[in-house]
Formats: sequence, structure tokens, C-alpha cells
Amino acid sequence: MLQENYPIREVITGGGPAGSLVQRLSLGLAIFFGVLRTDITFSWFAHNHSYLAVMASRLLGKKSVVVIGGYEVANEPGIGYGAILDPELAKRVHYIIEHADCILAVSEFSKGEILAVAQPRRIEMIYNGIDISVFSPEGEKGDVVLTVCFVSTENIRVKGLDTFINAARQLPEVRFVLLGGALDNVLKDLKQDAPRNVKFVQPSSPDELLNWYRRAKVYCQLSHRESFGVALAEAMSCECVPVVTDRGALPEVVGDVGFVVPYGDTRATADAISRALISGMGPVARERACEIFSAEHRGQEIRRVITTL
Repeated sequence: MLQENYPIREVITGGGPAGSLVQRLSLGLAIFFGVLRTDITFSWFAHNHSYLAVMASRLLGKKSVVVIGGYEVANEPGIGYGAILDPELAKRVHYIIEHADCILAVSEFSKGEILAVAQPRRIEMIYNGIDISVFSPEGEKGDVVLTVCFVSTENIRVKGLDTFINAARQLPEVRFVLLGGALDNVLKDLKQDAPRNVKFVQPSSPDELLNWYRRAKVYCQLSHRESFGVALAEAMSCECVPVVTDRGALPEVVGDVGFVVPYGDTRATADAISRALISGMGPVARERACEIFSAEHRGQEIRRVITTL
């Protein structure tokens, strides 16, 4: 999006652990000299790399923009989720929010969480964007209920995988698909425990993900919390009827084109899925995704913010 209007220089942070002292110094120097040769820094996630980018921007008199993804301001001790649970990282998140020239939130829910942590100089809410020309309906849909996430022990609760599988038990005539790569050995246990109408798919390509969006009538996001839900927006753009929990930004994303259920409530989830399958609300779900969550709209809003800086 940025390359359409501006010359861009990238510093790739890797996204993994901090690494050795040499690696950290190398990254720090790359960020410092990158800031030196630029006008504005744009960082995804309030973490160590954006902490350095914001500090260097202040030192060198440059502007800085940081997108808060959600994890950075989450504080969920019950499920061990959120950067705020780490005192050292929490200090850096606080610094980033207060000293960046503009903080971008991905939902109104996330904006509220950011403001509860610290007071930014400026904050803008710009929804995440998806390519609605790629994520589009094609072909005939079946009675398929889909959820998409990485499969891990942590995500059983965080993403509500237990509720998804238990809802499948109550609807044995409906096909349920859990699509996502495995991060640990829990996938084997889930397969042994799941009823026969649950299919586990580890996608080999983005096309496989898209094909399942196009085949499914219903998409479930049964999470304990979500600051937005990109897979949810992708599925809606493919005319899946959403069934989501009443947590985080999920009701905000769905609006009035889907079904909202209490987190962890298997009976309510199964009932909502049954209604969603016969609702015929797929086209209006896509209409909402195209109107609010397109990449084009996000690009316009980000360029507006950068112009004002």
C-alpha cells in the first residue's frame, strides 16, 4: 500500500526471539541508519523493533507510526496472554504508545485497550484490510462449517477449539473443518477426541485456504479474545456466514450480518451454526467486508495519516 505513493526502505526484524548480542546490535544499527535516511518510520507491532524505531525517530527528529496488533496491550492472566503480563515488555509498550507520533489501532475494541494502557500523542482507528478481489465467492457452497487457526495447546482455549469440536458433536450431520498448521503435539490428541464429522486440514498453499473459504457456508471464530480477526474478514468476503463469540472486536467486525454467542457455550454455538446454515446471509456478509475491510480502504486511510504527518 505504501509503495504506491512513497519510496520504501525495509528493515526485516525476523519476528523470532531476540537472538545473540551480535544479532541484536546488528538489528539496532540497521534500524538507526534506516531512520537516519527516512522521513517516517512505520512499524507493525509494539515490540523491541518498534521501541528502537520510535527512540531513533525522536533522537533524529523524524516521525513515527506504530500499528498495535492487539497482543501488545492484552492483559489476560487467565489464559496467559498479553505483553502487559511481562513487566519489561510492558514498559516498552508504554513508551511506544506515549512517544510515537501516531498509533494505529485495528478496531475500536483495540483502541479502547490501548487507551487503557497509556495515552498516545495521537491515535487513529483503521481496520485491517483484505484483498476482496482474491477473497471472493466462487462455486457452490456445502453444509461445511470452517474455522482457521494454528493448532496448539494454547489455542484450544484462546481460539475456542474445544467449543468448535463439541459443537460438532451436537450436529453430526454437518461437516466441520479445522484448518491450520500444528505448532505442537496437541493435534494428535484433538484428532483422537473429535467426532467423525470433524476434518483436520493442514493447508499446503494459500489456494487451499481460499478453496475452503469458498466451500464453507459458515465460518466460526470462537475465540476468548480477538483484536480484529483477519481470517474472519477473509471468510466473510467469501460469503461465509460468521458465528463468533461475544469477545473482543468480533461482534464489531460481524455487525448485523452474523451470529454472536457467549464464549465457551457449546449449546448456543451449535444452535447459531444451525441457524447460520439456513440463513442465506452470505452475500450480505461479503457486502460488509467489501464496504469496511477492503485493502483499498485501509490504504487510503494510512496514506491520509502519513500526509498529515
